[in-house]
Amino acid sequence: MAYLYLLVAIVAEVIATSALKASEGFTRVGPVALVVVGYGVAFYMLSLTLRTIPVGVAYAMWSGLGIVLISIAARILFGQKLDAPALIGMGLIVAGVLVMNLWSKSSAH
Repeated sequence: MAYLYLLVAIVAEVIATSALKASEGFTRVGPVALVVVGYGVAFYMLSLTLRTIPVGVAYAMWSGLGIVLISIAARILFGQKLDAPALIGMGLIVAGVLVMNLWSKSSAH
């Protein structure tokens, strides 16, 4: 269940961060409301995650997968492009998260 909480936290954070860009400096009410609700849900779900998954592991997954998903969302929603070094870096982040979850004894299995 902890990984489901973490997944919801990550998705909520990606939605909130995307809405932060769309809020245009907190001048658009709809995106601002989505930012507040999204981050609220994200941090609540992350707090539930931390009951089971160690904070370092959870945060590595949160930030690593969040970077990748936000980059994808920014491409789709805002037309932002990434160059080859950025894509390679994100691949390394994903690889690091996988290594932690597949082989580390620090991860909650």
